[in-house]
This record gives sequence, C-alpha cells and structure tokens, in this order.
Amino acid sequence: MRLIATFSVFAIVQYSSVAWADVAEGLAPHRAVYDIELADASERSRIESMFGRMVYEFSGSPCEGYKVDFRFVSQLDTGAAVRVTDQQTQTHEDIEKKTFSFKTQTYVNDKLDKEVSGNATLEGDATSIRLKLPEADNLTLAASEFPTAQMITLIEKAKAGESFFQSRLYDGTEEGREIMLTSNIVGSARIIEDDEEADALGLLKDEPVWPVTVAYFDEDEQGDGVPIYRISFKLHENGVTRDLVMDYGEFTLNGKLTSLEVFDSENCE
Repeated sequence: MRLIATFSVFAIVQYSSVAWADVAEGLAPHRAVYDIELADASERSRIESMFGRMVYEFSGSPCEGYKVDFRFVSQLDTGAAVRVTDQQTQTHEDIEKKTFSFKTQTYVNDKLDKEVSGNATLEGDATSIRLKLPEADNLTLAASEFPTAQMITLIEKAKAGESFFQSRLYDGTEEGREIMLTSNIVGSARIIEDDEEADALGLLKDEPVWPVTVAYFDEDEQGDGVPIYRISFKLHENGVTRDLVMDYGEFTLNGKLTSLEVFDSENCE
C-alpha cells in the first residue's frame, strides 16, 4: 500500500515500542479483492479506458514475519492498442530483525517484461540492499521503513490522533533502487453510512475507519513538490484498506472492495 508538501525538515518516525507491538498484534491476516476502474484521464495520457482487478493477501505474525502476495491485472486501451499488464509481487518482512525481501514479475500481454528481486535490511541510519534482479548489485540508501512497518506506524499515529507525519519507505519498486519520501494525512475516525462496500465487509461494516491520504515523492528530485503518486483510502484498525483512489497525475484509478476474507491470526507460541 504513494499531498503535496515541501520536505524542508525530515526525520525517521519515532514511536512507542509498546504501542507498536500492540498494533502489530492487531493486524489481521486477510485476502482482499478490489475491482479497479478508470476514474479520470487527461488527453496527454491517451487512455480511453482501463479496468482490472487487484488481489492482496496478507499473512504472518510479529514473531514469524509478514508475507504479502499481491497481484494486479489490468487492461488499458489507448484506441491504437490494447495492453494487458499482470503484476505479481511477493514480499516477506521481519519486523523484529528489520529485514525485507521482495520479488516482482510484470507481464505485458502474457510475456515477462520485467523482474525485480532482492533483500533489504535496516541497519542504524542506513538501508542496506542486495539486488538479485534485474542485475546483481549492493546499495546503501537512507534509513527507511518497510511496508508493514509503515502500516503499523500509520495505525499507531491514527490511534494517537496525529493527523500528519512524514516518513521514508523502501518497498522494492522502481527496480529496487529508490527510497520514497511519504507525506501522510489522517482524518478523524468515522463510521461510513450507506457504504458501497458494506456487502463485502461483513462484520467490519459497522467498524470506524480513518480516511488516509499518502503521497510519494522522489527524495532526489529537486522540483515543485508535486508527488509522483498519491493514494487515498479508508483504513481499518486491523490493517484492512478499502475505497482506494490511486492518482498517477495523468490518470486516476478507483478501487472498490468486492471480496474480503479475514483469517485467524497466527499464534507466536
């Protein structure tokens, strides 16, 4: 799971270890399916239509680490050509050891177009990265959070009533060579009336959510502070996200939750 801001001051997020552990224990293993559709596109994008489906499966525990299986299949029509893209990502993150492994394969029209894989470790004030694909390499970047750690921080901040914070994120995207600066805005918890996703939510439909917007910036880019990518969503305390709005600048996608399975949590003992 990328507000326009100027990063004149930046610090790694500080947190209470007790609160962090409580949030981690509350994350729910689950499988969520979202239907994706085009909400808006500029003439420059040349996109006439786009739709797809996204599947996100989250499992694991604080002691064994967290695993994510993600797949996003989309069809894009420019009028001149139709392209089907299938992105498949698997990650494993150990919160205690501060390690992260990732593998992403991207197929275009059923042919493998790109493959990225590697491992990363947070070591003091640096993120050490060992890339395997597309080519072997070792990198040392600024200290950052990995995706599940960022989600835990986000929930902790939301529960504490903090409406804005910044952090760095490393998630293995962009060929595994970049850390993104993130700007996070969190609204007050609320229960959604006449919820379009209620049928898929089950018991969660009566639970409050936080409206969240996260914007992603290139740390090395010197410019006008416009994000590379921005996503808004509703966030449940157990880590389930829904009602997605993904803004890529020249086009925007909406993602609606159509199916949700919540699994039993793994016992660390």
